[in-house]
Amino acid sequence: MQMRMTSASINKGKPPESSNKGKQPDSRIVILGNSGVGKSALVVRFLTNRFIWEYDPTLERTYKHHTFLDEEPTVMEILDTAGQPSPEDSIQQEGNIRWGDGFILVYAINDRHSFESAAALKHQLDHIKKTNVQCMLVGNKMDLLHERHVRTEEGETLAQEMSCAFYETSASDGGEEISEIFYELHRDIKRRKMVESKGRRRSSAQQVKNVFNRMLNKIGSSS
Repeated sequence: MQMRMTSASINKGKPPESSNKGKQPDSRIVILGNSGVGKSALVVRFLTNRFIWEYDPTLERTYKHHTFLDEEPTVMEILDTAGQPSPEDSIQQEGNIRWGDGFILVYAINDRHSFESAAALKHQLDHIKKTNVQCMLVGNKMDLLHERHVRTEEGETLAQEMSCAFYETSASDGGEEISEIFYELHRDIKRRKMVESKGRRRSSAQQVKNVFNRMLNKIGSSS
C-alpha cells in the first residue's frame, strides 16, 4: 500500500472548501475532541509516521491525502479541528460537521472529562446530520497507562451505545491501528455512499416508470 501526503493547508473561521483542481475527495473526515487529547498528533502520525509534541490548539488544519487503498487511487480530505470550541465558535463547528462524511471522536484515556465530551459530541453529530453518522471512537495516549482514568470497558460500552467502532492507541508510540482507524472509516463512508447512490438510482427509475405508466393510461383512456 502506497501512502503519501501531498498537501496541507490551515483554515480558520470557516469549513474547508474542496479544491476544484484534480480528483475530488472520496471521503471527508473530521477529527473532533477536547483540546489536548492528541487530535493533531494522530493525524500527523497517520500522514507522516512522525510524532510532534506541540501544536497550536487554536488552529484548524485541512490535509488532502492521496494513497492507493484496496487497489484504487484514493483521496481523503482530513479536517483537524481546533480544541473544544467556545460558544461563539459553535457556528463554525456546525459547518465543520455538515462538511464531513465521517468523524473520529478522540478522547485521552487519562482525561475523564474528554471521554464525557465525546458522548456529547456524538449527540451533536446526530442532531446536525439528522442521521446516525459514520464514526470512530478513539481513546488516545495509551503510552500513559499509569495515568489511566477511563477503562477500556467504558470505551467499548460507549462505542456500542453510539454505534461507533472503538480503538485505543498512542499517537506517541504509533501503531498499525492508527492507519486502520482512518482507512476503515473511509471504507465505511464509501460503502454508505454506494448504498445511497443505489437508492437514488432506484428512486429515479421508479419515477420514470410511474411517468411512463401514467402516459400509457392516458393514451388508453383516450382511445
